Amino acid sequence: MQIPYCIKKLFGIKVYALVGRSGTGKSFRARLTAAKHGIDLIIDDGLLIKGDNIIAGKSAKSEKVYLTAIKTALFDSVEHRTEVRNKLKEEQFTKILLIGTSEAMVQKIASRLHLPKPSKIIQIEDIAPEDEINKALKERATGKHVIPIPQVEVEKDYSDIISGAVKKTIKIGKGLFKRKKKIENTVVHPTFAPGENPGHVTISKAALIQMIMHCADEFDSTIKIKKIKLSPDSSGAYKIKLFLNASYKTQLSGNFHNFQKYISQSLTRYTGIQIKEVNLEIENLT
Repeated sequence: MQIPYCIKKLFGIKVYALVGRSGTGKSFRARLTAAKHGIDLIIDDGLLIKGDNIIAGKSAKSEKVYLTAIKTALFDSVEHRTEVRNKLKEEQFTKILLIGTSEAMVQKIASRLHLPKPSKIIQIEDIAPEDEINKALKERATGKHVIPIPQVEVEKDYSDIISGAVKKTIKIGKGLFKRKKKIENTVVHPTFAPGENPGHVTISKAALIQMIMHCADEFDSTIKIKKIKLSPDSSGAYKIKLFLNASYKTQLSGNFHNFQKYISQSLTRYTGIQIKEVNLEIENLT
């Protein structure tokens, strides 16, 4: 008899999360981590992956602009997350790996896909050597990203962004059951990523404002932004000033310090622009 999904979700699914800042090699390490822990499914950048196959979702790396890519990775679209939820209900699995740039991100993905909160969070620095992370960051600077599936599978839907493949052999199991396993990942070059000779990338103030509003809502929906001022300096770094309405119940010191940090890190991570400072002015407490 098949176990109902709601019962299985509560008692039979263990959610793992692999967390690290953008470009540190999480997607490259995803299949290695899944093999080590016997994980059945992977959620990475909007895709649901089983073994060597994409079984649901769409890749954030195929999007044309940064903001849309962020929304895709977070399953912002009802249609997108419903498709993946329905596929999860069909699958017989006990372990799933979520890939994200922060604990907040993987928790939001878990919530939107109706999965339990991650019970084991793995930091990329704990499983990848420093020199490998630095190498991954250099590769990302050229606009190259990794999808944790073989190239032949990616070609079905994403042939326009493929730029190669990378293979690695790992040892899994213990004692007499120890064996070698070949892992192949696909290297892609998203349309929103800069090339090896990218020239200038221009992001409009309207796009930045939209991203700030999205990040604010993601951090704390009770914080209401009334006005945003953007001031780029001669080097291209931005000073940002936000005029806010906030609940009188909000802890002003720690929460807003974290909010400033979240806005700065998110914009830098997803656009590559430098944020010099984020200043807040609270106009009203409601």
